[in-house]
Amino acid sequence: MAITVNIYYSGANGNARKFAEEMVLCGIVDDIRAEAGNIRYDYFFPMGDPETVLLIDSWKDQGALDIHHASPMMAKIAELREKYDLRMKVERYISDENDVPASDKAFIRE
Repeated sequence: MAITVNIYYSGANGNARKFAEEMVLCGIVDDIRAEAGNIRYDYFFPMGDPETVLLIDSWKDQGALDIHHASPMMAKIAELREKYDLRMKVERYISDENDVPASDKAFIRE
């Protein structure tokens, strides 16, 4: 089982991208990736929306995510969200390794 959280950060004047860049430059992203249970922490930039950044954040289980949420890093992240005046839309998914039906696998090229 894995928990994946998609967070869409939106702002004005390129602030979402500036937020992501500062997260990387100040080392918070590397610190999060080094946390026990983190599977993925990556930013993406939607082609049709220059004011939004997508974060895909995956954890091995709820316990690992809870520990992350209780960490001092969350205060730093919240501070940067405020600095850049970002809004958030959140989607949460729970998956396991067997969640792709056989009928869909014919369309997946690995």
